[in-house]
Amino acid sequence: MTTATTALLGVRHHGPGSARAVRAALDRYEPGIVLIEGPPEADAVVGLAADEGMRPPVALLAHAVDEPSRAGFWPFAEFSPEWTAIRWALAREVPVSFIDLPAAHSLAMREGEDAQEEGAQEKGAEQDVRVDPLAVLAQTAGFDDPERWWEDAVEHRGAEGDPLGAFEALGEAMGALREAYGDGGHPEDAVREAHMRLRIRQAAREHDRVAVVCGAWHVPALAGKTTATADRALLRGLPKVKAEITWVPWTHRRLSRSSGYGAGIASPGWYRHLFTAPDRPVTRWMTKVAGLLREEDLPVSSAHVIEAVRLADTLAAMRGRPLAGLSETTDAVRAVMCDGSDIPLALIRDRLVVGDVLGRVPDGAPAVPLARDLAREQRRLRLKSEAAEREVELDLRKETDAGRSRLLHRLRLLGIGWGELIPSRSGTGTFRETWRLSWEPELAVQVAEAGIWGTTVRSAATAKAEDAAVGATGLAEVTGLAERCLLADLPDALPTVMRVLADRAALDADVAHLAAALPALVRAVRYGDVRGTDSAALEEVARGLAERVCIGLPPACGSLDADGAAEMQGHVRAVHQAVGLLGADELGERWAAVLRGLAERDGSVPGVLRGSATRLLVDGGRIEGEEAERLMGLALSPGSAPQDAAGWVEGFLSGGGMLLVHDERLLGLVDGWLSLVPGSAFDDVLPLLRRTFAGFEQGVRRTLGELVRRGKAPQAGDAAGFGAGLDVARADAVLPTVRLLLDGSVGERGWHD
Repeated sequence: MTTATTALLGVRHHGPGSARAVRAALDRYEPGIVLIEGPPEADAVVGLAADEGMRPPVALLAHAVDEPSRAGFWPFAEFSPEWTAIRWALAREVPVSFIDLPAAHSLAMREGEDAQEEGAQEKGAEQDVRVDPLAVLAQTAGFDDPERWWEDAVEHRGAEGDPLGAFEALGEAMGALREAYGDGGHPEDAVREAHMRLRIRQAAREHDRVAVVCGAWHVPALAGKTTATADRALLRGLPKVKAEITWVPWTHRRLSRSSGYGAGIASPGWYRHLFTAPDRPVTRWMTKVAGLLREEDLPVSSAHVIEAVRLADTLAAMRGRPLAGLSETTDAVRAVMCDGSDIPLALIRDRLVVGDVLGRVPDGAPAVPLARDLAREQRRLRLKSEAAEREVELDLRKETDAGRSRLLHRLRLLGIGWGELIPSRSGTGTFRETWRLSWEPELAVQVAEAGIWGTTVRSAATAKAEDAAVGATGLAEVTGLAERCLLADLPDALPTVMRVLADRAALDADVAHLAAALPALVRAVRYGDVRGTDSAALEEVARGLAERVCIGLPPACGSLDADGAAEMQGHVRAVHQAVGLLGADELGERWAAVLRGLAERDGSVPGVLRGSATRLLVDGGRIEGEEAERLMGLALSPGSAPQDAAGWVEGFLSGGGMLLVHDERLLGLVDGWLSLVPGSAFDDVLPLLRRTFAGFEQGVRRTLGELVRRGKAPQAGDAAGFGAGLDVARADAVLPTVRLLLDGSVGERGWHD
């Protein structure tokens, strides 16, 4: 709508058609000032939009100074009408200002959590009102799909005609909708529109022509006849907080409606293509699709592109559309390039229709000191922020990779989830780490929140670790924190963590707590060795905990129910591994004595614990096969309860079934015991055994079944479970390959020689 001094340009946020129309309208109207729907605090940073280092998508981030989690985003894409208006004004040195309700009020009017989830003032008529105006207009025009109607009516409309007239028509349509459905929408609408009217009046007094770019839904309210006194009355007494604002990178994926963004669009990548393509948008789009499919090794040729373009244009003509839209191009790609399959289409939608474009803001943008230090560390370590998920392999023996690891671990300590540590596929050595990285815009809020702990990543992580240690409620929590401090290389935090750890360990008499805390502490000792940090104090505490576990474990294993026994079994195995990492010395001998004591205990200790202790002794070479056979014979004797015996078998075999394959005597004992289980107890025993044997590898299960089916033990000299005698000819057949692998180190004589 246009008055004597003001042009109201109602837009759809993030609509390329609206962006083109706004640009054309501004060229025609030549305003003396441009007003944008957005927080007025952004006037201080709007000039950065002209910086060469600024690349959309970006967003204005406002947050409460005293409570950074209370924050809101105002996103802009390259094809957003507001961004187009800002760039137009800055290029012509025309004043540009934001006129929406100040962030100081809007952030105070809602809870911090809601503000973050809803985006504070994430612009969009779809979010602001209960009725979807696009859906109503599309239905009125005879369309069942609002997106398709919008494409036909706006996005595919050429630049011909009067651009201001198009906005007049859209404003009249929104006026009719508000008259039919009422103005009731978001509770903040009334005060927001009152503030915008006051700012428009002020600009009209100072400039001959004023252009206002805002959501189309607000146009009727801004053009309505109200008094300044009434508007000021609506704004009187609003709550207020101290707020700061800056620019942060945004992503196309976060512009997508599927992300939960209220003003989201279904296809930001497609809209960007429509806005930036200089000509033949359908042909250029099909070329992009073909390039993506070729990168995935799918056979797509130039002929496919030509046929897909022809089919898309034909579909558009048959459907009465001015230009092939996303639905026509998708149907053509499915038929021509994907052979009717929707699987490649999912890739096209993810990579092109939505996309992972990440914006960039200039270095001069205001930021909390912690964010600046993080940016410096990223540049120093050459670790860029990228929206697309990627995996990074780190070799901690290299200085740069070790620095990257320290940074990522410090950020995790601060609750900034840029990276997720995942199992490495390159090996299991402690000098390797694999991280899955993905930078989401919300991380900017997390960085602002973490700024209360310090001005640098290292100092903030140190302060956060010390506070977490003091506030920890369990011993395992403190030991885990000590491990994380070593991973993050925070030596200044370790004295506090160690003091709390020593105090908690001295007061905690629960063996389960001590056992749960020990593995993390031992890992910390090992990581200290790998990373070159001093972990002597941690090792001393770890050995003290291990000694206390050795003393308290035997009595703690008595009279446990099934769940308690299963939990204690996990603790026993974890402690066994931890003691092994600490070294084979007096502590190792003492732990072996504890395991032997558990293995030889009577029925007061659950069978699963006695069997597990026996297996650990066998695997560690502490007892021979005959001793293991004796203990198994006692556990599976007719005098033992079937369920207790089944628990013993479960504990003994939880380390794997290869022991039964290579020791026919143990297999015979299990087979004989199982054959004698009374029918009345078999139903209770079967689930335990099925769970045990289901954990074996398929080849082990097959071999065990074959041995039991044959019903006889292998002959002396045979390879147990694999047949009678050695097939010399088949053994010699592998020699050329083995000789090649070992570089000729195997002689000409066969292995059997």
